[in-house]
Amino acid sequence: MVVFPKTFSQLLVMRRSSLRAVEVAMDSDRTVVVVARRDQQASEVTAEGLYAVGTEASISRVLRLPDGSAAIWVQGQRRVKIAEVIPQDDLFRARVFPLVESAEKTTRSDTLMRAVLALFQKVVDLSPKLPSEVYIAAANADSPGWLADLIVSSLEIPLAQRQEFLEVLNPMDRLLQVSHFLAKELEVLELQSRIHTQVKEEVDKTQRDFLLREQVKAIQKELGETDAQTRETNELKEKVQAAGMTELAQKKALEEIERLATVPAASPEVSVIRTYVDWLLALPWKAQTQDNPDVAQAGRVLEENHYGLRKVKERILEYIAVRQLAKENLRSPILCFVGPPGSGKTSLGRSIAQALGRNFVRVSLGGTRDEAEIRGHRRTYVGALPGRILQTMRHAGAINPVFMLDEIDKVGIDFRGDPSSALLEVLDPEQNHSFSDHYLEVPYDLSKVMFIATANILDPVLPALRDRMEVIELPGYIEDEKLRIAQRFLVPKQLKENGLASGQVGLSEGALRRIIREHTREAGVRNLEREIGSICRKVARRVVEGKPAPHVVSATAVPGYLGPQKFFWGAAEEQDEVGVATGVARTEMGGDTLAVEVTLMDGKGNLILTGHLGEVMKESAQAALSYIRSRAAALGVDPKRFERTDIHIHVPTGAIPKDGPSAGVTMATALASALTQRSVRKDVAMTGEITLRGRVLPVGGIRDKVLAAHRAGIKTFVLPRKNENDLTDVPKDVRQSLHFVFADTMEPVLESALLEGTALHAVGDPD
Repeated sequence: MVVFPKTFSQLLVMRRSSLRAVEVAMDSDRTVVVVARRDQQASEVTAEGLYAVGTEASISRVLRLPDGSAAIWVQGQRRVKIAEVIPQDDLFRARVFPLVESAEKTTRSDTLMRAVLALFQKVVDLSPKLPSEVYIAAANADSPGWLADLIVSSLEIPLAQRQEFLEVLNPMDRLLQVSHFLAKELEVLELQSRIHTQVKEEVDKTQRDFLLREQVKAIQKELGETDAQTRETNELKEKVQAAGMTELAQKKALEEIERLATVPAASPEVSVIRTYVDWLLALPWKAQTQDNPDVAQAGRVLEENHYGLRKVKERILEYIAVRQLAKENLRSPILCFVGPPGSGKTSLGRSIAQALGRNFVRVSLGGTRDEAEIRGHRRTYVGALPGRILQTMRHAGAINPVFMLDEIDKVGIDFRGDPSSALLEVLDPEQNHSFSDHYLEVPYDLSKVMFIATANILDPVLPALRDRMEVIELPGYIEDEKLRIAQRFLVPKQLKENGLASGQVGLSEGALRRIIREHTREAGVRNLEREIGSICRKVARRVVEGKPAPHVVSATAVPGYLGPQKFFWGAAEEQDEVGVATGVARTEMGGDTLAVEVTLMDGKGNLILTGHLGEVMKESAQAALSYIRSRAAALGVDPKRFERTDIHIHVPTGAIPKDGPSAGVTMATALASALTQRSVRKDVAMTGEITLRGRVLPVGGIRDKVLAAHRAGIKTFVLPRKNENDLTDVPKDVRQSLHFVFADTMEPVLESALLEGTALHAVGDPD
């Protein structure tokens, strides 16, 4: 064995040399060096067969035994290293030197000691071999090394590992090793405990079930009743025939019921068959709700519950109108709402169900990685169940609910299959009339279900799945829309939730606008609702405390409730500058302006790009520079200047990733300004992709970008000519307040953005 410092151990001494060493020690200073042997099977002890590190121990008690051996009680003092072993006639003497370890306690050591003690307490509670006094002793250890040695001495660890542990001088390293030992020991003990509990419960349950069955049989025999199992199968057959199942499903159910009648009551197969039949009976096969045929009433419901979202409302009203004409021949649409968080996708599904008069059910697909979540498990598996599609149809209670597949873009894929591929059959109008679930193994009709999927972005969605859905984009709300939503929905809702009467307090229009501009930055209204709720809670507290509460919260009072301004939207440049052009970008929170800065330095023609730019944006910068170099003569720039000048392009807010080709014209304009020393107009913003020939190609997000430019105080907005039709989505008052320049090439862009200077030639001019 291995003796550790500051621990008490009982040793059985049998070897003559060891007994002699004990006698000599008792006659002098009562200390010995306790050291383990390398080879436990060796018959003779040699100096080479001993480990180099042992423990100096003091002998506290010696008990002579009748067979000549002795039991001694020792207390470890300190670690020592053997420098030299000096064999004598009847004992071993050794020259040793103590191994000093650090006793300093730190915050890290205290934390680790607490963690190790917590593990040790769990091990002591579960282990039948460790008394509670061992934990009490460990809890009284006041140093990391002492605690580690005390715990290891109480655990069943092989001698070689104990010796390795003894030779570790750093107390923190020993504590870490102890934590690993305890973690493994705890895992084994917990497994043993679970197995013991499980076995005991199964034995008790089997005995109980047997006794109860025997009692039931005896009671039925005395009463002269028919066999309960036969009566149960007859009832199940009647339910199956009245459920309105398809012919194939009814045949399958009756076969399973017949099999149930032949299986012994004590067999585990009984519960499997019964669960399967119960699932067939629980699913709706014919029951359906009556659709609301009143288009006007449906329109009013949608308007009452949601502000804006014109395209979505039109699509639902079109479906109701066509439903009246097509009757039963119409297939339910499969819609996909795509938009930023908080734009009302999920709540819109509830409103659609209310407008149609249908039941609403929802399944969240976020984080789903197992195909069996959609199609179910086969009945060969223990505890098998249908997939979430049919489980939700059971809750719907009708074959034509509004079925929302939430967060379809968050579906994952791993070794258990691809749930997106399993959804292909669900969302295909040509196939979902006979949807096959692995558990049921009979076709189920989903063609009357109105599926609505939601996603924040479409890119992660499987292309084949995307093709089966009618995608409707829900753009982020503009400021006026957020204001109307807050006035009509959010403020009354928060007043009610916080116990305030509708006339007790209100928020002025200026206050709401200030909250929208300075305290939220989002495309939806989720954070706006939180901020309104925060104000309502503070007002409610003032009311309860008896303090005067404002009847109307004004714009100037908002910082007192919500603190200083949190967000700062992009604004137009304060003055015309050289090498700085204003672009616009679409973010998850809507549109925003961004400046593109260009500076020139003496160098060797290098192009430096900074600002956390993506690969596409870097390529746009390269294309813009190549275009400017090809037009150097027309711009009045010395072509040789590029060879001796380093160009640095920077897009501020460098912590935010940026990508996309729409900043191409902005970079080209900033480059032209820096090289020609012509200032860029501060009230001009632009967007568009640039080609090497100077063509301006269309880009996306025009609505959000125009709104961002308008909010920043821009007067002139330059955009590709092919994006002109996209302005129909921009509010009329915004369109009227901006001057739009439509460009096919870079010449109109530069003419609109750069102040007067060197004349520009058209593309293709020989000069």
